[in-house]
Amino acid sequence: MPFTEVADRIWVRRVPSYDVNLTVVGGERGLVVVDTLATAAEAGAAIAAIGDLRAGRVVAVVNTHDHFDHVLGNATFRERYDDPPVHATEEAAARTDPAAPPADRTFSSAAVIDLGDRQLELVHPGRGHTAGDLVVRVPDADVLLAGDLVEESAPPSLGADSWPLEWPQTLDLVLGLLTPDSVVVPGHGGTVDRRFVEQQCDDLRAVAETIRDVATRGVPEAEALASATWPFPAEALHHAVARGYAQVPPARRQLPLA
Repeated sequence: MPFTEVADRIWVRRVPSYDVNLTVVGGERGLVVVDTLATAAEAGAAIAAIGDLRAGRVVAVVNTHDHFDHVLGNATFRERYDDPPVHATEEAAARTDPAAPPADRTFSSAAVIDLGDRQLELVHPGRGHTAGDLVVRVPDADVLLAGDLVEESAPPSLGADSWPLEWPQTLDLVLGLLTPDSVVVPGHGGTVDRRFVEQQCDDLRAVAETIRDVATRGVPEAEALASATWPFPAEALHHAVARGYAQVPPARRQLPLA
């Protein structure tokens, strides 16, 4: 699991467990680690590999959201590097397992980490994979770390805490941060480009529009998956349908015309 340098001083370590990515961004003031993996052992192996880069010390950690495979290495990084600050959205920090430990530098909309010769822009573009997703933009390198708002190795994870009706609008805002040449690092899988994000946004929009359609037509939730065509396999959409139905106003009963 070597690091791959995807742009100037931006290294990605793709870990087989959950096919999840840990990213390191370097600057003159040190290194920022984005997402810390699922276990202390995985985090420890990543720390050893960071040492092999000989690019400096970790001075900050970022959690793109609160799921265990992105945060449970926080404690290991804090122990190794003398308690660097951990950044996340307020919502993600509030939902992070206390054993992680949760982020201690939180924000609601946007924040910046200054590494001297470059800045990292942390942006909460809206709800999607979770309520507290953030993306990390490195403007000078034209790189965006998308967390699980974008996934390459599997369909987007529409879990029990996802927001399927809002996710497309959230990705619209993410697309506004990209150029035609941007490199996008997803939460899981290989790096992608703007076109991939556009396609995933279109697919998620189709999911949202289909949920609204079947729900407002009065199709029972239990019959929704069988009653329409979807861009993703049915097994990936059970939570999405339940979450979407909970957010769509109940269909109004129509009186028959005289």
